[in-house]
Parts: sequence; structure tokens; C-alpha cells
Amino acid sequence: MTDPVVADTRRLNSKPQDLTDAYGPPSNFLEIDVYDPQIVGVGRNRYTTYEVRMRTNLPIFKLKDSCVRRRYSDFEWLKNELERDSKIVVPPLPGKALKRQLPFRGDEGLFEESFIEERRVGLEQFINRIAGHPLAQNERCLHMFLQEETIDRNYIPGKVRQKVNRDTCACSMYINFYVTLLQSRWECEKSPDM
Repeated sequence: MTDPVVADTRRLNSKPQDLTDAYGPPSNFLEIDVYDPQIVGVGRNRYTTYEVRMRTNLPIFKLKDSCVRRRYSDFEWLKNELERDSKIVVPPLPGKALKRQLPFRGDEGLFEESFIEERRVGLEQFINRIAGHPLAQNERCLHMFLQEETIDRNYIPGKVRQKVNRDTCACSMYINFYVTLLQSRWECEKSPDM
């Protein structure tokens, strides 16, 4: 009989962390908050807008700090654009809440505070998952959504170009390879034939 294979559980050697590493700014960060919901309009023309604030030091983004106001339909537009033009799996948006739009409800429907807060949390999760994806970060529609005051729905889809050095290029190639590997592995695990 052969001996069972035992995994090597020794720790990797790493350098000790000093105060500058522990409390200094992160090397790369991307923070997106969806907050400050506001109801706009009156009667049947009412809708809710949300402030979308992005802070980053990633070189792919033109602005390092931006703040725009978006409504639910803008998030739907971004999702549709990414599904049409990119090779990534786009996460779902929070639901449309069609029952809340019915007339003669006893509550505020779409404009009830608890629903608005629930939707805000869902939109924040959605945009952070999208913007955190290295392939989505190259999409022009994401940059327009996060950094431009108005969305040009007649824009020409495509990738955002950046000045690259060798380190950035090597890192990007590694990330793209790793994402592709993970996606193919996920699809293989998902497939019932295997």
C-alpha cells in the first residue's frame, strides 16, 4: 500500500508588517458608496435618485474622486451595456418591485423609506461587484456611469485606454489569465456533464 499524500502546511515566509504598512494608504483601492437617496418629481413622474461616490487610486480611472447622481434606470442601462459588450458575468440588480407600483396601496410603495434603503444597499453591492472586476474596469460605459455627470446613451461602446508601463501590463496579463481560469473552472463545475 502507498502512504496517503499529506499537504504541506508550513507557513510561507513573509516580512513582518510595520506601522507604515498597517496604517498607510492601501497600494490599490476602489471605494464606491451609494447614498443620499432623494425623491424627485411629483405624482406619477416621481422617482428616486442616489448619490454614487467613487474614490480610487487605480490608474485606469481618469478621476480619482467623483460624485454623480443616478437613478435605478441608469443602473439598468449599465447592466445591459455590460451584458451586451463585455465578457463578464454581470450580477443581478435588486428587483423592480412591480407589486409596489400598484395603485391603492396602503403604504408609499416605491417611495417607502425601508424599500428605498433596501434598494440602495442592493445597488451599492451591484456597483461594487461590477467595478471591482478587472475586465469591467476597462469598459467605457462603467467609466461614464461612475465619472460623468450625464450618461450619453448614444456613446460608442469600447474599452478605456490607459498609459501602461511594463509592470502594469504584466500585472494586467496575470489578472486576465487568472479571471479567465476562474471563469472556466466555474463553468466546468456548473456543467452537469462533468
